[in-house]
This record gives sequence, structure tokens and C-alpha cells, in this order.
Amino acid sequence: MRSRGGFSKKVGRNNQEGRSQTAETVQSLRVHYPLEILLPIAKLARSTFFYHRQSKPDRDSTLKARIRDIKQAEPHYGYRRVSAKLVGVNHKRVQRLIQEMGLQVRTKKQRKYSSYKGEQGKIAPNLLQRDFSASKPNEKWLTDITEFRVKDEKRYFSPILDCFNNELIAYGLSRRPNGRLVQEMLLQAVKKLPRKANLILHSDQGIHYQMPSYQRLLAKNRISQSMSRKGNCLDNAAMESFFGRMKMECFHGKSFTRIDELEKVINDYVRYYNEERIQLKLKGLSPIQYRKQSFK
Repeated sequence: MRSRGGFSKKVGRNNQEGRSQTAETVQSLRVHYPLEILLPIAKLARSTFFYHRQSKPDRDSTLKARIRDIKQAEPHYGYRRVSAKLVGVNHKRVQRLIQEMGLQVRTKKQRKYSSYKGEQGKIAPNLLQRDFSASKPNEKWLTDITEFRVKDEKRYFSPILDCFNNELIAYGLSRRPNGRLVQEMLLQAVKKLPRKANLILHSDQGIHYQMPSYQRLLAKNRISQSMSRKGNCLDNAAMESFFGRMKMECFHGKSFTRIDELEKVINDYVRYYNEERIQLKLKGLSPIQYRKQSFK
């Protein structure tokens, strides 16, 4: 006849195994829900949950170390770009581990700079119609201006982005968001244009893009001007998206004591973005790498 002591041990072992399985289930659901919701539903004490998590060998320890190394070098990489660096590893697994380790990319919203001052010149039609795809370089360019602030000083960043490979073709950085800023940027860009390019340059309806001198420069270089509808940022969504990523990666959360520190960071970021920063839609290549590989 089995003793009471043996029976108690078996029940205790079964209870331990049951709690361990429950802890595993809770752990798998942490990707979607916080522990504050999961533990009461599972009727599992917080201390019990962590006991069972720590008592099991971590099968993901090697992969976690690799993820941590990538995030340390590229803290702004989300799980998809981290996955692109880890060949053969499922992106959902990488996402789960990044969330477990608390290494998610934190975003910050900021008020958008607007250069719209009403209709003070010729408004161009919206030729792009939110179609940001391009089959070759110099087919569709986007431009806009964004504002950076360090203490009481501001800088205005005005780039041109090629829709083919998201490459920054040219850019200007100035104390004032004026016509000179956008025209000098455009002069940089047209130097790189092939003679027979059939190009659309899209912007919002900012006052700088309505200026006759700017529009004459476009016409001289046979560039078709396109403009977003009034107050519709989605008509230039790809450019807005770039500004958001740029500020998240090189501005938000950083501490600047002088404006020249910011200027250096922006100049360095443009080089890094064009030459090194991988993009999934570019097959894991940087913009310049993708352009060169596409025309070998």
C-alpha cells in the first residue's frame, strides 16, 4: 500500500509541473499582454512565475546575446532589421525576444514644421497621387523641410529623396527656412541628373515651392513639379516617414549643448543613411548599395 508521504510527494510534483507549464504559457503571451493582466488570470503569484522562469535553462541565451550585440551597435533597429542581420532566424521569434529584453525602439511625436503661408504663387497639380514607387533612379523625387531645435536655436533641414532607392540626392541645412535653402539644395541635385531624365519633383504647397525663381529652375531642367493637396501630409507620406525615422535615430533622446553638435550629427547621419543603413525593402542593402547593385 502506497504511503501518504509518497502520495503527497507525487501531488506536489504534479503541482510543480502544472505551475511550470502555466508559467510557460504566461511567458509566451507576454508578447501581447503585460504580466499585470496575465498573472491574475493564470492564478499565479509573481514570485512563482519568476521562480519557474529562472529554474529552467534559457534556450535562447545565445540568440539573445546576438540580438543584444546588434541593438548595442544599432539601437534604432526594430525587430525586422535585427532579423535581417540574423540569417535563418524567424522574425517573430526575434520580436518576442526583443520585447522580453525590453529593447523595443521608443518613438516620440513632435509638432510638424509647416511652411504653408497660403497661395502666393502658382500651385502645381498632384502628379504623384501617393504613388511613391519608381522603376529607376531620377524618376520621382520628394522634398520637404523639417525643423530641429537645440535650446533657443533652430536649424532647418531640406533634403531631396529619390523614390527608387530612398537615397538622399541632395540636402541643405540652414538657420532660416527660406527660398535660398531650397534653391541651393535643388542646384546640388540637378548636377546629378542625366540629360534626358523624365523627372517629377513632389513637395507640399510651402511658400518656397511656389516662388517663381524655384519654379523657373525646375522648368530649366525639365523637371515636372508636383504638389500635395493643401493640408494633406499623406500626399507626401514617404518624406514624412523619413523625417520621423531620422529624428528617432539621431535626434530624439540625444543631448546637445551646442547647435554645431547637431549640425555634425545631421551631416554624419546623411552619410550613414545613404551608405550604411540597411532597408528591408532594398533587400537588406543601403540606398547606395542597392542602386549600384541594380545597375551592375
